[in-house]
Amino acid sequence: MHEARLYERRGDAGAGCAGADFAGDYAGKSADCSAENSCGRNSGDSGNVVCRLCSHGCVIKSGGYGICGLRYNKDGVLYAENYGRVAVEAVDPIEKKPLYHFLPGTKVYSLGGVGCNFRCRHCQNWEISQCTTADSLHGLSPQKAVFNAVEHRCKSIAFTYNEPALWHEFAVDIGIAAHEEGLKTIYVTNGYLTVDAVRDLKGIIDAFRVDIKAFSDDFYRKVCGGRLQPVLDSAAAAKDCGMHVEIVNLIIPTLNDAESELKGLCEWVCTNLGENTPIHFTRFHPDYELTNLPATPLSTLEKAYSIAKAAGLNYPYLGNVAGHAGCDTFCPKCGALLIKRDGYRQSEVGLARDGGGRDICKNCGEIIPLVR
Repeated sequence: MHEARLYERRGDAGAGCAGADFAGDYAGKSADCSAENSCGRNSGDSGNVVCRLCSHGCVIKSGGYGICGLRYNKDGVLYAENYGRVAVEAVDPIEKKPLYHFLPGTKVYSLGGVGCNFRCRHCQNWEISQCTTADSLHGLSPQKAVFNAVEHRCKSIAFTYNEPALWHEFAVDIGIAAHEEGLKTIYVTNGYLTVDAVRDLKGIIDAFRVDIKAFSDDFYRKVCGGRLQPVLDSAAAAKDCGMHVEIVNLIIPTLNDAESELKGLCEWVCTNLGENTPIHFTRFHPDYELTNLPATPLSTLEKAYSIAKAAGLNYPYLGNVAGHAGCDTFCPKCGALLIKRDGYRQSEVGLARDGGGRDICKNCGEIIPLVR
């Protein structure tokens, strides 16, 4: 079986599912994701297709689906049945993603579909992430998505709520159209894309908000149904591709809250993504299959914050604890308060601009890395 690169050719339209008719009704379409259209490779005379989009690397028999339940092999041609099919549309504050250093204080047009390539036992969006029925969803073209974002005065479009990698071809097409209108694009992802898939998003996705759910392969295997290393590889690849990267680590009592694990995560982020990479330690609330565990103690979150600072990270944050000082941005040089947050509302109290338009601390002049 020959496993070739997934994205060797993209067709005349320059996108994963080249030549699609965007004027049509997307509730009734499946995107053609054959080898010629970049989403998979025929493995030979057997009719099997090797999907190279995510790190599961599913070998899909004719008539079968990948682990996501949405990519379908029909007679040796791989189809994305969820192309242009939407479950959720919303206008959110960008801080909800959470993104604190990317277009702060702006609105984002958020899109979500169905399905996931993980089986996280603590998923808070399990009603859509663990659903694979695309037939009941409403259709949306890339052009209509961009129109909606502009109409609502959003500065960006986010692929969120469920795993956006399963929407890869749709996200690429929206991203190209969004950039033509001056909008930024965001992946809110579990990071289980292949490095090739991340590279295919270069110049199309601007921000990569990735969950590193634990710094333990055992956690990933038992709680999520995946592995740690592919997530680390995709985060590093996104950074190399010039995407703005922010990390979220949801701390679950007894499962991923060991000090040694938090230290290992912070040191990895500092070394591989850089000291200015924002990292959000968020509070777990019992949900889905983990209702037996308590919410994360505030002391555990504060411990993680201190570990991140000790590891050399300049911008750790706490999440799901509105009003806590750990949600605010401070100058890493002088400690001055720069951005005050209360829930999803923010106030820039200590920032100024230098002659080059860069954000700086009013108090000491330190350059603060924000994407405007």
